[in-house]
Amino acid sequence: MATIPTLPIPISYITDRYLLFSIDAVMYLRREHHICGVPIGTLPQIPQQNVFLGLPLELTPEEARLLVEKGIAFIIDEASSHNSGLKTLGKEDKSGYLLELEQEGQRAARLQAERKEIQREEALKQISHKINAESEVIQARDPAGDLNALEDSEDPGLFTSYHQSGNQPASSRASVVSGAPMSITPATSYPPLQTLSSCEFSMPLPNVPTSYPLFAHLHSKGYFLAPGLRFGCQYLAYPGDPLRFHSHFLVVSAEWDEEIDLLDLIVCGRLGTGVKKGFLLGGVEKKSHVSEDQDSQSIRTFSLEWAGM
Repeated sequence: MATIPTLPIPISYITDRYLLFSIDAVMYLRREHHICGVPIGTLPQIPQQNVFLGLPLELTPEEARLLVEKGIAFIIDEASSHNSGLKTLGKEDKSGYLLELEQEGQRAARLQAERKEIQREEALKQISHKINAESEVIQARDPAGDLNALEDSEDPGLFTSYHQSGNQPASSRASVVSGAPMSITPATSYPPLQTLSSCEFSMPLPNVPTSYPLFAHLHSKGYFLAPGLRFGCQYLAYPGDPLRFHSHFLVVSAEWDEEIDLLDLIVCGRLGTGVKKGFLLGGVEKKSHVSEDQDSQSIRTFSLEWAGM
């Protein structure tokens, strides 16, 4: 069962990026609040890996601001919080954390060594079976032949050590796992650092583009929104989780009094229809008189599809 994180959720602000490092927070926001983000984590050994990326999850400024305005998350200056946390960290906490990392490295080294030893034993068994099978074939062809001479001619060094230690795999493994522990690189700094509250090192709301009102409007209607760069738009709007649904709209924001070239509308409409999506254009409606009980921002949206008649 998924763990519900403590609210509000901290969003780490690092080098102009809004990042999430907790898998529980990522699952919760996707499941309950339709926030998908973009995974950017990859393996150091495979820097060009481009599929199945992992943590951390990068949020767009629009997603981060939406979560903060709803009281679901807060933004923390990660550099300042780390510097403060490391300065206040006691010696006992440091030594205990380093000891825990060393023990974890020893467990990882032991598991890896045992796995290699099991693979070695399996390989030796296969080689032994192959030699026995070849011997049986030769014996079947020439029962009175010099089978003993054939066996004596084989190099017994490797297989002798295997047959001698085959009945004692545990002892052979014990000699292998006594090496140095593996180096463990933690994914987060909590622990040893304590999770900070929303009041400490919190940051103001992110700066967002003028398309944010349209983003928030579509999100309030239940859509999952993702970056639309690969389709030449600002957002892709999904009716459900992108893992289950194809996007329905290519979303582009425009100002209320902005002039739009008719040719651009034709191109966008044909592009959306060509990739089996609708083209959605929207923005904030400017009104001359707004009553007190009326929302100050009214979002108007228009969908365009190319119809060949």
